[in-house]
Amino acid sequence: QVQLVESGGGLVQAGGSLRLSCAASGRTFSGYRMGWFRQGPGKEREFVAAITGNSGDTYYADSVKGRFTISRDNAKNTVYLQMNSLKPEDTAVYYCAAYRAAVGGPASRSPSGYDYWGQGTQVTVSS
Repeated sequence: QVQLVESGGGLVQAGGSLRLSCAASGRTFSGYRMGWFRQGPGKEREFVAAITGNSGDTYYADSVKGRFTISRDNAKNTVYLQMNSLKPEDTAVYYCAAYRAAVGGPASRSPSGYDYWGQGTQVTVSS
């Protein structure tokens, strides 16, 4: 069982930056692939970014590539999402998620691929 707690959301002006953090419980954090998803008002939950365990390979949605950076600190059981050049369309509740991969390959971009979820943190970008 893994428990995830996000923090770092808030209100920011367009062009600004925020860093989200997700603290995970458990002693085998490095064995989990971690992802960030978001859900805007009236929209489905969508993939933002993901990172594998020990190798730290990263994956991004096209809409955030070049602006957002996902990283992890396995010693601190924490995954981060650095968000720069924020746009009003980035406004959403951001969720951290985790799963343990049975085989290699790229990290999942589908919400259904993740087993554990945080409670979400609100990010609001004003124009």
